[in-house]
Amino acid sequence: MEMMNWLPEHSAALQDLRARGLSYSEIADTINATFNTAYTRNAALSRAQRMGLAGLDRPEPTLPGHLDPPKPSLPELRGWPCDRRAEPKLDLLRCPRIFTEMVEMPRLRCAAVAPRHLSLLDLQPGDCRYPYGGDAEDEAMTFCGHPRRPGSSYCTPHFHLSRDPDTSVRPVLNDAWLQAIGAS
Repeated sequence: MEMMNWLPEHSAALQDLRARGLSYSEIADTINATFNTAYTRNAALSRAQRMGLAGLDRPEPTLPGHLDPPKPSLPELRGWPCDRRAEPKLDLLRCPRIFTEMVEMPRLRCAAVAPRHLSLLDLQPGDCRYPYGGDAEDEAMTFCGHPRRPGSSYCTPHFHLSRDPDTSVRPVLNDAWLQAIGAS
């Protein structure tokens, strides 16, 4: 790291520019342009601290017209804090859809079998390994435990639930659901 010594005129310029309310980046740029130096923002901040001028807070500007840039505000659309037309790719992440109509819930498939809820250690080689639970934290995962179908890890009802070609071809969600979440 190269050491730079601040000349008295550089320090005087720093003190004057700081009193005018410039940021340390602006101070370093101004001193560099005036004296053909290569001070960084951090060098100007460190020198100001050694001179007893620096605080991390920025003083109020004294030059007319020198104000902080205005902070961007979120556009509003009918009382909602985002404009869907502005950034359509981020729209679904930031702005949830407001549903005004009833959407029919998809019909869920389930197996017509009451599971035995065996733990993994209690399963025998011929038992169905269809899992139940384990979705929530600290929730135990259990398994169906009924006799499994030959050539499968599942009993017949769970085999058809997971691999039935007629129901696996058609989508579970209908067009209204896909449209509601913006997938179509």
